[in-house]
Amino acid sequence: MKNREYQQIDPQALATPTPTPPPRSLPEHKPRRARRKWEVFPGKNRFYCDGRIIVARQSGVLPLTLGLILLTSGLFFIFDCPFLVKHLTSCIPAIGGVLFVFVIISLLQTSFTDPGILPRATPEEAADIEKQIDNPTGSSSSYRPPPRTKEVVINQQVVKLKYCFTCKIFRPPRTSHCSLCDNCVERFDHHCPWVGNCVGKRNYRFFYTFIVSLSFLTAFIFGCVTTHLALRSQGGNGLVNALQSSPASALELVVCFFSVWSILGLSGFHTYLVAANLTTNEDIKGSWSGKSGNEDVGNPYSYNSMIKNCCSVLCGPMPPSLIDRRGFVPSDDSVQTSPVEIELPAAKNDINMEKDCLDFALSCAS
Repeated sequence: MKNREYQQIDPQALATPTPTPPPRSLPEHKPRRARRKWEVFPGKNRFYCDGRIIVARQSGVLPLTLGLILLTSGLFFIFDCPFLVKHLTSCIPAIGGVLFVFVIISLLQTSFTDPGILPRATPEEAADIEKQIDNPTGSSSSYRPPPRTKEVVINQQVVKLKYCFTCKIFRPPRTSHCSLCDNCVERFDHHCPWVGNCVGKRNYRFFYTFIVSLSFLTAFIFGCVTTHLALRSQGGNGLVNALQSSPASALELVVCFFSVWSILGLSGFHTYLVAANLTTNEDIKGSWSGKSGNEDVGNPYSYNSMIKNCCSVLCGPMPPSLIDRRGFVPSDDSVQTSPVEIELPAAKNDINMEKDCLDFALSCAS
């Protein structure tokens, strides 16, 4: 046999196996903070205390209203009450305190309560309503069709429902769209800048309590201040000396004199509306009085009884808020929040390949 030379294969000379890379994970997706519905509310409102308090965006007159009440009442309790308690009775500050508390509480409830805002239609709901309404021309989206209406029967009387182009809904009966707040409000009465909010279905009773209690408080302070100055002017002192000895009373007298008549008139007007189960908006438009051209049309919402109407408006159950301003906005984010490990394809079994090469070299050497 011929001599054959065999060269031992150095195992280290073989190809070094490629190390398997560790699994690589995608960067962790940080979940976004869940937003509440008041943060994306489309109306022109301001929210405080995480959506618990709602006021109109144009509420700059509310601090003036609150300031006038606090100033006048504070001057009365500081400068007039001590003199009246000494010369008349100690019940005066107690009565004034009760009326003052009623006024402040009812004012804050009127200003910070949802007046009955209706939620706007979702895109799906708006599209469904649009399908039900015929577009006579089929022109571009810039075309605004004439007012759309529906008719419903309430107490055997036909009532028209108007379509709101902003909220994309047919307004329920007695609902109107407030141009200042940009919302549709149930049983819309009016937008009151003095309280910084709309007056509607959910806060009308607070508004009525506010103006009535404010009328009593203003008339009470006016009468007490007049009595105070009259007592001081007795004994030959004269009214001028009485005003000089108590200038704060003179300021209260002027404020109460110019405000008591308008407040009393407003309270009387709303007492008439409550007794007839009407709203300011309906009374101005003459919806049920023949002013709008509808003769022989009565109020379909009246119970034909003053007591029943008053109980219905002021003593009925408080309806819930429909806008759910503290609810969470539904999230459309479908990205996984936990890290996902993705194993890259590794090289073929390099360790087994090295073992096969060593076995082949040893067999050839033998």
